[in-house]
Amino acid sequence: MTGTAVGSRATHRRLAGMCAAAILALTACSGGDDGGSGDDGPPPEEVLTAAKTTLDETTGLNIRLTTPGLPEGVTGVAGATGVVTNAPAFEGDIEVVLAGTTFKVPVVSVKGKVWAELPGTTVFQDIDPADYNAPDPAGFISGETGFPSLLPATTDVAEGKSVRGGEGNKEVLTTYTGTVPGDVMKNVIPSAAGDSFEATYQIANDEQLREATFVGVFYPDSEEMTYTVSFDDYGTEKAISKP
Repeated sequence: MTGTAVGSRATHRRLAGMCAAAILALTACSGGDDGGSGDDGPPPEEVLTAAKTTLDETTGLNIRLTTPGLPEGVTGVAGATGVVTNAPAFEGDIEVVLAGTTFKVPVVSVKGKVWAELPGTTVFQDIDPADYNAPDPAGFISGETGFPSLLPATTDVAEGKSVRGGEGNKEVLTTYTGTVPGDVMKNVIPSAAGDSFEATYQIANDEQLREATFVGVFYPDSEEMTYTVSFDDYGTEKAISKP
């Protein structure tokens, strides 16, 4: 009986040791689930720079811009959906708020010329986007004046949580936050009036920027608002021509 009890205690000690080792191993491996990639990953600034390079090198993608709403009395862009290529060119729809009413306007932009089928018309007309407090959508993925240019200009970058996402939840998407200077944002959205903008980026493990959210004053003499931009289907190729 005594030999059995001693053996049992020894077995229990071995099991306890094995359990403790397993718990420590699981704890060490689970850091990425709580947010961030830990100390082994690249600095956040390098991740944003790599995401800019991926945008610079793509032939095109699908882009979608949304906002919960424009400040009262503002004429501006409430949304955009379409294909943008590195021609540069854009084809899609722009939602514009005029006198409190939102209009969905078909737009085509090719190498600096923008055409729109304005409300109440049935043909495309040559327009100046600035008349509607809007940027040229063909420049959305320009490395110098588009959304990619905001990534390396972002300051105080911090890595946040990592989550599963994408098709079948097969991707790891990591959040990064920081601040975009107002003069840099103005290059992308000419009506931007704030001194700085809070930025939140969601970047996949293949260095693709999937979503960017910006908070700040986008129109003079107005309240802060939010724009969210999603980027999908990298590598899209589409021949876009004058309508």
